[in-house]
Amino acid sequence: VYFAKENYGVVDDPRGEIIYDDARHYILTTQEKFDVITSDPIHPWVKGSAALYTREYFKLCKQRLNPGGLVTQWVPLYESRDDVVKSEIATFFTAFPEGTIWSNDIDGEGYDVVLLGCVEPLRIDVQALQMRLDREDHQRVVESLLEVDFHSAMDLLATYAGRGPDLKSWLEGAQINTDRNLRLQYLAGMGLNAFQGKQIYKDMVAFRKFPETLFIAPPIVKLKLRDAIGASQ
Repeated sequence: VYFAKENYGVVDDPRGEIIYDDARHYILTTQEKFDVITSDPIHPWVKGSAALYTREYFKLCKQRLNPGGLVTQWVPLYESRDDVVKSEIATFFTAFPEGTIWSNDIDGEGYDVVLLGCVEPLRIDVQALQMRLDREDHQRVVESLLEVDFHSAMDLLATYAGRGPDLKSWLEGAQINTDRNLRLQYLAGMGLNAFQGKQIYKDMVAFRKFPETLFIAPPIVKLKLRDAIGASQ
């Protein structure tokens, strides 16, 4: 019932299935494999949530992916600290070392990011993505993107904020969150009232490089995308 307009009535869509279960229990016991696994838990300082940010959890998700499948993970920059965000990102990269980061900012200030991981090396065909968005059967996707001010595939891809290999030095010394220590829960609790999102984002994208092998596009399109990503800093 809630947000039916925004999610196009997914609860009543016969193609969907709602399963009530603990996320860790379900991903551990199911034999299904998925094209997409998306995780948007509450802040990791909330009791139990840090278990959805552990190395073991991310590796379980990786095992449940179909070929070409993707995993996404939400990471808040607001009301957090540098060491907390680094722990979350570094832990994700233990399972997905080639993982990428996609940003969201408000008025130019870092707010939160989405981590994206996959089994195979990620390749994004920029023109093919735009052609898909131009199809009639993707009209609802376009409408949803417009609601958050993305008017093209270029706008969406301009949120690129970095990837694992380029961030190694920035993440050096970050504490890895595991099932045995759940260290993140305590780090996040200490950073609850910190307002360092803008600085964290600025420090992170300082290590960002344009990923030549990530985007598939003609030179002129790559040049425009390079400029768009640079402008997002």
